[in-house]
Amino acid sequence: MIQLIKEFDTQGVAVRFIDDGISTDGEMGKMVVTILSAVAQAERQRILERTNEGRQEAKQKGIRFGRKRTVNREQVLALRQEGLGASEIARRLNIARSTVYKIFGDA
Repeated sequence: MIQLIKEFDTQGVAVRFIDDGISTDGEMGKMVVTILSAVAQAERQRILERTNEGRQEAKQKGIRFGRKRTVNREQVLALRQEGLGASEIARRLNIARSTVYKIFGDA
């Protein structure tokens, strides 16, 4: 929103918020936009900090992020031990060949 107001300002267009009685016209309007921009930026930074703090706390508790694994990795590796190639394993398990190669790389 602030970016949009700044873009309008460069084009010489003033924005007036009827409900709040705020206008971007004149020096006072530019000051209001500057203050609102600073507050928005500070709030965004604080949100990122809180998010990172929560993420770090969760990691310390042993919580894992991302999707749960749906492919039976042991089954893929067992088929590999039987001598099957990635294409055949993928066909039998109805998974992508790239997934099979990823499991091979992790093993």
